[in-house]
Amino acid sequence: MHATALIAEDEALLAADLRAQLLRLWPGLEIVATVGDGASAAERALALQPDLLFLDIRMPGMSGLEAAQALAEDWPDGGRPFPLIVFVTAYDNYALPAFEHAAADYVLKPAQPERLAKTCARLQAALGRRAQAQGAAAWEAPLDQLRALLQAGVAQPPARPAPLQVIQASAGNTISLVPVDEVIYFEAADKYVRVVTATHEHLIRMTLRELQLRLDPAVFWQVHRSTIVRCTAIASAVRDDAGRLTLHLRGHGDTLSVSRLYADLFRAM
Repeated sequence: MHATALIAEDEALLAADLRAQLLRLWPGLEIVATVGDGASAAERALALQPDLLFLDIRMPGMSGLEAAQALAEDWPDGGRPFPLIVFVTAYDNYALPAFEHAAADYVLKPAQPERLAKTCARLQAALGRRAQAQGAAAWEAPLDQLRALLQAGVAQPPARPAPLQVIQASAGNTISLVPVDEVIYFEAADKYVRVVTATHEHLIRMTLRELQLRLDPAVFWQVHRSTIVRCTAIASAVRDDAGRLTLHLRGHGDTLSVSRLYADLFRAM
């Protein structure tokens, strides 16, 4: 079976070993690119649209899971089916049950030939099934797997600290104390996060992922890789002809986009 694949691994020797083993086990596999960080993986995968992605979980900057999430949100409609993803990981303990529960394949590094052979067989079977699927069906399995991994918190530590009650935002010599229940939404902005209330905006120096761990997930919903919104601030979710969702907010003129990964949050009861 012919297929194309991209490898993202920041350790060059491990990347070369994985490439050599894959080509030996799967002669019809074409490795279209090998990159060393998550941002490059997302960029090259969007450009090349391979059938398969082998993503290291921990890479400089954007992790493998974040790269997969970015791809799921930016993958073009009407193009090739979303890639099947294999996570290459040094994780053990709590992370592996999460991978197994999500039914996304994974390989512990350094990759062992016997385990990698099973992965290749699974991928070939999955590609065969996908070739028979029509339309959205080719999207569903890998997106469901990725959604389950995100919900399982594979990229997060197992313990969640107590939810924040107040956000401390500094500007010059002033520190503003913003009650969390006044925040409408948070939006990633480079190395900062925008904190948007009904009347003000603030910047805090932390990542959205770090902030998410300090928020109550029943109150604040992630709707895009760069956006977390207070659920009670959502007035409506409007779906356009292409199926994309846009959120309209109570008492605020901004609108927020919902990515494919989080569209299941908005289903009529």
